[in-house]
Amino acid sequence: MRYNARMARVLVIGSSNTDMFVKVGRLPSGGETILGESFYMAQGGKGANQAVAARRAGADVAFVGRVGADPFGKAALDALKAEGIDVQDLRVDPDHPSGVALILVDPRGENMIAVAPGANMAVTPADVTAERVRWADVVVLQLEIPLQSVEGAIRLARREHRQVVLNYAPAPKEPCQELLAEVDFVILNESELAAAGFADPEELQSQIRGTAILTLGARGVVYFDPDPKEVPAEKVTAVDTVGAGDAFVGTFSTFIAEGLGLVEAVRLANRAAAITVTRKGAQPSLPTRREIEDFRS
Repeated sequence: MRYNARMARVLVIGSSNTDMFVKVGRLPSGGETILGESFYMAQGGKGANQAVAARRAGADVAFVGRVGADPFGKAALDALKAEGIDVQDLRVDPDHPSGVALILVDPRGENMIAVAPGANMAVTPADVTAERVRWADVVVLQLEIPLQSVEGAIRLARREHRQVVLNYAPAPKEPCQELLAEVDFVILNESELAAAGFADPEELQSQIRGTAILTLGARGVVYFDPDPKEVPAEKVTAVDTVGAGDAFVGTFSTFIAEGLGLVEAVRLANRAAAITVTRKGAQPSLPTRREIEDFRS
């Protein structure tokens, strides 16, 4: 495995939330109230999760986003600092509350999630500076901040000749195919692929300049190099699937930033996702580099 003389630099631009989990015997149907079994809280948000995943995988990570001037925001800042993530561009917004996510998890690890984004939706294109983008080897984005801010960051990264990884999640209400066409790597799942307006990953790959990577949960991953390649999921017992996609994105971005090839980056990211689903919570479940490299299913 190749290592850079310095740590690979990953810039994550995105959301930070506080996740509130209720363990349930089964997921409720529409309009139904059920009693839960236990409650716990953890740090989350796709952006923050991916930043932590990248940091634990071995990258030097900076995070751009917003939190509220409230206890949730302070806890998020403290948690990211404790990971060694540069948060000088994570703004405390006095006008909006911190984002929160309400999550139900069943015994199989399947989940239902509702997010109140709060300060995440106040992130502006001006929050992302050219200086910060130039610092990075890879820029990572998701869609839990305003689309115009994502678009602005992608344009800036293209101008600065930086690789861009876009996690097309959560899928916007209207397909946004122009976003997909401008990045180096697009990572999404089957429901997000359909929401983007594509019948299959081959159609997506034919419409973009970069590489499409489709995550399939327990069935593994499909990516293009340049033809479709399948990577089966590692065999593990799932406890909680929250954070698996973020583990994949953050780990993949780290190894791409280090100069590792696509095949190996996908394989290691797949391992990270497998480790994550064996633990509770989003950020608490994300594996270290040593765990990823030593993993055996």
